[in-house]
Amino acid sequence: MTNCFMLYRNYPNPFNPSTNIKFDIPKSSDVKLIIYDIAGREITKLVNEMLNAGSYEVSWDASNYTSGVYFYKLISENYIDTKKMVLIK
Repeated sequence: MTNCFMLYRNYPNPFNPSTNIKFDIPKSSDVKLIIYDIAGREITKLVNEMLNAGSYEVSWDASNYTSGVYFYKLISENYIDTKKMVLIK
């Protein structure tokens, strides 16, 4: 059981066409995991729901997106973290 919120680096990174994003939540929480493009526009929500405490791994298939830098943000209660990833086609 995890005791703190944590957003890990995606893997692989750089990636083509999909990557995995892992995160931990210490207690049941409303969780959002959002992908943004380099301009800060929301691309998609990979997670938008109440989750129980635990470790999670989500895959993002970026087959329909162009090469470039993207950001993923985990939002839950008082925790927010953002990390960068690179799609190379």
